[in-house]
Amino acid sequence: MSGHSHWATIKRAKGAADAKKGKIFSKLGKEITIVVKAKGKDPANNPTLRTLIAKAKAAQMPNDNIERAIKKGTGELESAALVDAQYEGIKGGVAVVVTVLTDNKNRAAAEVSNVFKKNGLELAKPGSASRLFDRLGQIIIPAAEGLTEDKVMEIALEGGAEDVVAEDDGFTVKCQPTDFTAVLEAVKNAGIAVDEENSNIGLVPNMMATVSDLAQAKAVNKFVDMLEDLEDTQDVFTNMETTDEVDAALEAEG
Repeated sequence: MSGHSHWATIKRAKGAADAKKGKIFSKLGKEITIVVKAKGKDPANNPTLRTLIAKAKAAQMPNDNIERAIKKGTGELESAALVDAQYEGIKGGVAVVVTVLTDNKNRAAAEVSNVFKKNGLELAKPGSASRLFDRLGQIIIPAAEGLTEDKVMEIALEGGAEDVVAEDDGFTVKCQPTDFTAVLEAVKNAGIAVDEENSNIGLVPNMMATVSDLAQAKAVNKFVDMLEDLEDTQDVFTNMETTDEVDAALEAEG
């Protein structure tokens, strides 16, 4: 590979990474603003805010950004009113749900609809895809020496969790959204390290769609990427489960 191509590739990759980081900061900032407006700016009395600040710091969000988001919530800084909305559809047998947080619902709806149309889809009726998901809290715990499933289970269940799933690289603790902060803090207070950046409340599939065709998997991934790139998108959820062969092919393509 020539030097020019090498550095051009790095520049493109860095640009994509920076854009993604900016998107994450924007998403977290909106969530912080909403929570402060609803429950106040003191993390000691607002456990949801406390959790979001920890999540923002885990994502390396600058303190200035966090403070601005809080001040928008208190009214110290001007901020447009934010509303949430959800859109859904089916792509190649895979359920896709996108949630947005926006200051212009008409713009958000038009942008999401445009992405659907570019992928040969129309927005589906509410419930068409979302019925295949449950709204749950998920706390991600990386594997660690001496950390057993029994120990995680004991602490998590005492904190209010519903289930603990052992994964190849750690554990996933599942709970009701209203119990998320309490369970998260119970786990952390027990001295167990948590992947706070990827722990969240979201839609968890209750029925998976197995995809064994590489082209289909790539089409769904492209669709999801386009939705995630929209300014107002907060999260995109799918119930796609790819086979080992498709996983290997996707990884080989980078």
